[in-house]
Amino acid sequence: MVHAIVLITAEPSRIAALASDIADLDGVSVTYSVAGDEDIVVIIRVSDHESLAELVTGSIAAQPGIIRTRTLIAFRVYSQADLESV
Repeated sequence: MVHAIVLITAEPSRIAALASDIADLDGVSVTYSVAGDEDIVVIIRVSDHESLAELVTGSIAAQPGIIRTRTLIAFRVYSQADLESV
């Protein structure tokens, strides 16, 4: 299982719609609208790196209103409580 966090900068008028649309994509565990340097944070869990690449570049970054994405890939997961709920 590949875990990743995608940080998104978006056009202000599209933040709510983008967060909702991205939350519905397969492989997306949760989507947050946030304050700070980024506008949206997406938590992803997929089976392999190819699925991650397709989801981030093909489905998320292609959304209208996305200005920039930055993807962090997790090496290890330390929260077992979170994993047990999946």
